[in-house]
Amino acid sequence: MMSTNRKKSGSFSDRAEHIAVRLRQAIPEGRIELAHRSPWELLVATILSAQCTDQRVNQVTPALFRRYPSPQSLAMSEKTDLEALIKPTGFYKSKAKNLVGCAQAVSTRFGGRVPSTMDELTSLPGVGRKTANVLLGGVFGKPAVVVDTHVKRMANRLALSSSQNPDEIERDLQALYPQAEWTDVSQRLLLHGRYVCLARTPRCCACVLYDVCTWEGKLTR
Repeated sequence: MMSTNRKKSGSFSDRAEHIAVRLRQAIPEGRIELAHRSPWELLVATILSAQCTDQRVNQVTPALFRRYPSPQSLAMSEKTDLEALIKPTGFYKSKAKNLVGCAQAVSTRFGGRVPSTMDELTSLPGVGRKTANVLLGGVFGKPAVVVDTHVKRMANRLALSSSQNPDEIERDLQALYPQAEWTDVSQRLLLHGRYVCLARTPRCCACVLYDVCTWEGKLTR
């Protein structure tokens, strides 16, 4: 079912852009917080970040990348060794399976280079639209809207989307903002949701969007 926010009016578009301007002022550098030195490292880190904090992933990946620095080496990893290295990130058995499958696919199908299109990325084991968009916007410089749990919460609370479906929210945000803003807007929404508009105890007292937020659950200042 199509979300009602897909059709934007002038006033709503102005409000959405006002939100983007506020977030840009509050978060000048909307950078990805997963530590990485290459597209491959960001891909691995993003897969590990499912149901895990970026901070915890960043504690795990240095040893992982020292042990398995390339797709080829990870593709040939020992199951028990890999699982032990990534265990702190949770769901380590399924993540290890996806990482090995992903490494094998990158090595054999793409010559050891991480692909740079949505269709190719989502053909890799363990890679959905969210992970693909992280790569597209984060290292390949392509317009991409990342919808994780924080962006979903922000989009709903700020009435940028009425949908609960990540794909629909992605399309709603794409309809509201120019392509050139997709990556930065979604990353700043993510960071604002991570550090200010928290799920259980939102820090409304520190929110730069308080006066434009229509969420019925926001706290009184």
